[in-house]
Amino acid sequence: MIPARYEHYLFSLVLSGMMSLIVSGVSTLRAIGLVQGFLPIWLSSWIAAWAIAFPVVIFVAPLARRIVHRMVRPAPRPE
Repeated sequence: MIPARYEHYLFSLVLSGMMSLIVSGVSTLRAIGLVQGFLPIWLSSWIAAWAIAFPVVIFVAPLARRIVHRMVRPAPRPE
């Protein structure tokens, strides 16, 4: 198991990996269509996208949390 103090980094790794996989797949499919050799092209695009997405998520996630925190109303406390 990974220590809890690394949770932010692990979350960023998993989230950026999943999102970049999906987005690069859709983008690659729209750009070249479902051609022979699609999978290796997609995976190559995904690795490049993930290399950018991971550090971005690490630094942008705290900002996004602060923005969302300002946009939502606190839940009422049970009495």
